[in-house]
Amino acid sequence: MSVSTYSRQNISSGSAWEPVVGYSRAVRAGDFVFVSGTTSSSPDGAVGGADAAAQAREIFTRIGAALEQAGATFGDVVRTRVYLTSIADFDTVGAVHGEVFGEIRPSLVAVEVGALAAPDLLVEIELDAIIGAAPSAA
Repeated sequence: MSVSTYSRQNISSGSAWEPVVGYSRAVRAGDFVFVSGTTSSSPDGAVGGADAAAQAREIFTRIGAALEQAGATFGDVVRTRVYLTSIADFDTVGAVHGEVFGEIRPSLVAVEVGALAAPDLLVEIELDAIIGAAPSAA
């Protein structure tokens, strides 16, 4: 019986919370990439203010940077999870998700949660990718 092992790469965003809480923005294990729940938080408050779609755009910018560091692209994403403090924001945040994923179409779940890490955060997104899973051009 052989045992498979995966090389591991922890990817940091530089957040002050990463060493305190003990997490990485993303982890690559072999060809698998797992991106932690990502928000638009900043020292000055949520980037995007009270606009859930603007927060989602900032989140996807941050996630894109983590994927790139891991050697992946949005095309490699196979699953996304969207957490909303108000499900009423689903249509606008979903439209941003569609701008990013268009024909890629990863699996998706969107749920309403009671709160996120700070009261001004409206959206948190996490995802999984498999490097090499990008759809081939037809």
